[in-house]
Amino acid sequence: MIAVGVLLAALYGGGLRRLRRRNRSWPLGRSVAFGAGVAALAASELVPESSFVGHMLGHALLGMAAPLLLALGAPVTLALQSVTRPSKRRLLRALHSSPVRFLAHPVVGFGLFGATLAGLYLSPLFPLALRHPALHAAVHLQFLLAGGLFLWPLVSADPMPRRPLHGARVLAVLAAVPFHAFLGMVLLSTPRPLAPAVYPSLADQHAAGGVLWASGELLTLVAATVVLRAWMEADGREAARNDRRLDARAG
Repeated sequence: MIAVGVLLAALYGGGLRRLRRRNRSWPLGRSVAFGAGVAALAASELVPESSFVGHMLGHALLGMAAPLLLALGAPVTLALQSVTRPSKRRLLRALHSSPVRFLAHPVVGFGLFGATLAGLYLSPLFPLALRHPALHAAVHLQFLLAGGLFLWPLVSADPMPRRPLHGARVLAVLAAVPFHAFLGMVLLSTPRPLAPAVYPSLADQHAAGGVLWASGELLTLVAATVVLRAWMEADGREAARNDRRLDARAG
């Protein structure tokens, strides 16, 4: 994931440089958010996985914090503003292609996000991935992709082929709460270790369940706050447009 973070940072930095050469500005907050997302990617690999708690912290950074922060950086918007016109047309065609429209559907992201969590911790995949580095790396990539597909249509300012209404976005964020609560309860209440060869301590596993539950609640709070703020700003812009139309008619 560190290599992925370096690549994303290089691409984002290249887009910023092209904008500066064109004397175009870019919101600082988006750059800070994207940089924090890259840092979360790196941190997910640096957290020691010698304990189940450390493992869960790494997955929380990878599957929740990093996708949220990267989405807030609006990298697709940056690419559209910084590339040449032919490249922009190709990128727009790709964004509105059938595969992207399918993957950007909130139901797809929601289902994949939940299935990724359940499929790892409630199946033999978990101890298997801990024993095989290549499979472990593939699981990490899956966590990042699933988190991105779930959160990007909900919180990002990037153009989306299927942009849900703000109310639907809030409901989608809240609907993810049971995933973390259920799996957290499973880890807190299970009478035996899920991967005894690697994480034999039941107390460590219970603590990891608490980390999963708490990180899910925090993700929900932050994502819901982002969506609600975007909703209020959109309502404010619509109200301002209506006021201008009324003033024009009155004049």
